[in-house]
Amino acid sequence: MKEIEAKILEVGSRKIVKTLIGLGAKKAFDGEVETFFLDFKDGSIIKARDLLRLRREEDKTELTFKKVHQTESAKIADEYTVEVSDLETAKKILQFLGLQVTESMQKHRTSYTLDKARFDLDRYEGKYGFVPEFLEIEAESVEAVHKYAKILGFNPKDCLPWTTKDLINHYASGEKK
Repeated sequence: MKEIEAKILEVGSRKIVKTLIGLGAKKAFDGEVETFFLDFKDGSIIKARDLLRLRREEDKTELTFKKVHQTESAKIADEYTVEVSDLETAKKILQFLGLQVTESMQKHRTSYTLDKARFDLDRYEGKYGFVPEFLEIEAESVEAVHKYAKILGFNPKDCLPWTTKDLINHYASGEKK
């Protein structure tokens, strides 16, 4: 599956939610997300700017690999996801295969869907709580991402093609939007 998404930093979720609901968007998820990123000891996945993630959203756990293609205005990735029945067992299997957890994080996510687009409002918790709330728009094309950003009051230049690592590094370095 092709994933096309962009992050918009430091958003006000109330206005976004009000606009989305006014447009007929439906709430798809509201809860805690626990994520583990994995890589080999040589860092080959991260060096390629790809991603291997094990994630639990409430009682659903998925293993995802993303082959990332970065552009100026959206992150595009070939995404392969499979649901697994047990997070801890899946993590152990991956570790036996030579992978290790390189990062773990928790966040609160509220998601809405509208047409074929998804809008995720994310707020990290714990050690990444210093990252302000942000919006991620996922749609069928870069143009659709920009269209929805504009509807929500943002410009295409506000749409960043960042990975999670890019986002955290941005705030950890003390930069501002």
